[in-house]
Amino acid sequence: MAQTRSENLASLLEGVREYLLQMKEKGENSVYLSPEGRKAMGRVLRKARGVRTLHDLEEMMKDCHRCPLGDERLNLVFGEGNERAEVVFVGEAPGAEEDEQGRPFVGRAGQLLTRMIKKMGYTRDDVYIGNILKCRPPGNRDPLPEEVEVCVAYLAKQLEIIKPKVIVALGKHAAHTLLGVKTPITKLRGNLGNFRGIPVMPTFHTAYLLRNPNKKWDVWEDMQKVLEIVGRSPKTYAE
Repeated sequence: MAQTRSENLASLLEGVREYLLQMKEKGENSVYLSPEGRKAMGRVLRKARGVRTLHDLEEMMKDCHRCPLGDERLNLVFGEGNERAEVVFVGEAPGAEEDEQGRPFVGRAGQLLTRMIKKMGYTRDDVYIGNILKCRPPGNRDPLPEEVEVCVAYLAKQLEIIKPKVIVALGKHAAHTLLGVKTPITKLRGNLGNFRGIPVMPTFHTAYLLRNPNKKWDVWEDMQKVLEIVGRSPKTYAE
């Protein structure tokens, strides 16, 4: 039976409440529970009433200027893939090529991700690919806490709609945001966490792999664990 609008909003509010409590328990009050962050979260939640599909959420986001990045972007990079994907890949933010095309992971790092997805037995259309931020930070700098505060509610809604079996957090920023920790990615990778009850596999970002190709095998070990979660047989990874 389809949820009513009030039930849908109640579900969203409860999910965000759980996420904020998780962040608070892990000592992230100043980052995720700041006054401005709470205001931004509230505005997103009020606007997200009745949103049930990724298309509707993307349409809602096209007018988003809740942080300065919305005024500087060429294109919103919402994410793409299967709305019922069992695996979701989350990076930190769009780069220059993504900003130009309005699509996630289309540069060299994206090409490597595409090959990795293929080795897992999927295509890009089978999985879902997105980022913590939907707009490119100037000069590809790291996301700022206030930018994450605004965008994390949208990401939470995306994941609520998709309901994946597992999330792959690509790089430290995605891992830190989803898991609410500041542990170095070198120690996090390969160790399952969770985001609102969804397993999260932290691993190296594919941009890092371009600079450190010897770490591809570490990532493939992590992807084998992901495949075990979804009940697929790992294939031989030969880059």
